[in-house]
Amino acid sequence: MATTRFFAALLLLAISVFHLEVTAEDAKLKLNSRILQDSIVKEINENKDAGWQAAMNPQFSNYTVGQFKHLLGVKPTPKKELRGVPVVSHSKSLKLPKEFDARTAWPQCATIGRILDQGHCGSCWAFGAVESLSDRFCIHFGMNISLSANDLLACCGFLCGDGCNGGYPLNAWRYFVSHGVVTEECDPYFDDIGCSHPGCEPGYPTPKCQRKCVNKNQLWRDSKHYSVSAYRISSDPYSIMSEVYENGPVEVSFTVYEDFAHYKSGIYKHITGDVMGGHAVKLIGWGTSDDGEDYWLIANQWNRGWGEDGYFKIARGTNECGIEDDVVAGLPSTKNLIKEVTMEDSGEDVSA
Repeated sequence: MATTRFFAALLLLAISVFHLEVTAEDAKLKLNSRILQDSIVKEINENKDAGWQAAMNPQFSNYTVGQFKHLLGVKPTPKKELRGVPVVSHSKSLKLPKEFDARTAWPQCATIGRILDQGHCGSCWAFGAVESLSDRFCIHFGMNISLSANDLLACCGFLCGDGCNGGYPLNAWRYFVSHGVVTEECDPYFDDIGCSHPGCEPGYPTPKCQRKCVNKNQLWRDSKHYSVSAYRISSDPYSIMSEVYENGPVEVSFTVYEDFAHYKSGIYKHITGDVMGGHAVKLIGWGTSDDGEDYWLIANQWNRGWGEDGYFKIARGTNECGIEDDVVAGLPSTKNLIKEVTMEDSGEDVSA
């Protein structure tokens, strides 16, 4: 009897090991397969209820599933990190327009209409943050500046996560409060090739933190721009809309599925494919389609060859892919700016 039980246990163990090996092999095959699939494009475009169009985006023509997943650099924020973080809710007293686009609301702010390229690095969490803060410096203070994703990516360290291997959007905003962020002119992005060339692979390591401007006439500390706060916005769509309407673009995170890599136009809703990871982007407005479907207007950082000239629309009001769950922002600070004005008024050389 004992011998029978022993051999039964051995058999179960062997089956379990075999199952694990098969699962691991399947996962490896999946990671090495191409992210773009004709079958996904066909399924979306033949679905009358999809609401969006798919294509074999040239941006990812050479990408494997594993390489695509590497670009999706949002790590889930640990619950303990959320304690004490203000959650902003806006009262319903504000009359909001049916359509809003930050690019036309603040046409003097060139950064709002920029589409960037995160290149070979899982740095979306950094891009969404610096882009939104750059826009807010223009909206609130009239300053047309581009802040450095490279500074945040290289210098925030473990507080923000793991550099090119992903990070926490909320902690990026916290970093702006405590350490600030220099301009792109001072510290340009390390990957200047982007992902438009053939054979692009996300194989670059996180850049090293240099703490000095490429232009030796600029001082690192004088180039720092700060946020006065870091907060989350209530997942109520009205609060998100009010925040953008009053203060400017915000950083949002959402779950990406395989079909999103194929997005070309229309209002995205997940239709097919496995979960790939979390992605951070910049939400700049909203609207309603001719068919009456509400959407968010969002700037991605996969260059202009992807989606609608680098932008995409996603269903609004239904928390599609968790897009309304994780909205973060902060207000720009006058810290370091007062010093600049004082030095200019005194006639000192501010670049020294």
